[in-house]
Amino acid sequence: MNVLIKNKIEELLSKEFYCGSEELNGTATVFSVNFNAKLPYIKILAYRNCVVVCTSKDLHDNIRVLSQHKNRDEIFELPLVYGQTIHYVPDDSDTKDVFVSLNYECEYLFYRDILSLAGLTGFENSLAFDENGPTSTKTVFIARDKNRIIGIAGAAESSVNGVWEIGVDVMEQYRNAQLGTYLVKGLTKKLLSQNIIPFYSASITNIGSQMVASRCGYIPFWIDTYGTILDGSSIYNDIIGDLSSKFIK
Repeated sequence: MNVLIKNKIEELLSKEFYCGSEELNGTATVFSVNFNAKLPYIKILAYRNCVVVCTSKDLHDNIRVLSQHKNRDEIFELPLVYGQTIHYVPDDSDTKDVFVSLNYECEYLFYRDILSLAGLTGFENSLAFDENGPTSTKTVFIARDKNRIIGIAGAAESSVNGVWEIGVDVMEQYRNAQLGTYLVKGLTKKLLSQNIIPFYSASITNIGSQMVASRCGYIPFWIDTYGTILDGSSIYNDIIGDLSSKFIK
């Protein structure tokens, strides 16, 4: 593993999970607090040999008691969280290109040129605009079929300078032809050539996305949870009842 990639990703995880590099490289279960969280907040991280349970201040004591003396799998089965995401980083030993026969026009767009795509729908994983128009997406690699956009790999800045997250979308009728792989691999090489470290994320239930990561030379590096039922974001709120009241003081 490239030391620079490892260090930058640990910087990212330290910021997002409010812990230190020594803790990330340890073997203990770490209980940290996100003092900026305005809603009940729980996010769990598995990195190397450690587990980090990061909560809002109001939940910290109860979640710590609930999670103590549990192993990693038991902690990730905490009934207050849902969804898990695998995050990948480039394997610096992988040098193979993706050979795909494409009859599509492909191009890169950077920074302000991306604003020309405002209003485009169906590419939410790779391109995001807020309600006022700006976008955190800083570069995209686009495939067109007769001037129609059919696939996009996009990269957005993270909270750490020089670390960007890649997402990809391919229109349904153009899938299963390795177009997504071609776009992700191309964007990855472009970012690395500019000394930007990309990472790629996939739900543990999305096998297709995980296959794209593997074909593009990415390796799994950490896993975290997606959401918590305590903030009202779960689609099962109607059957959760007052479970949250047992944990929020």
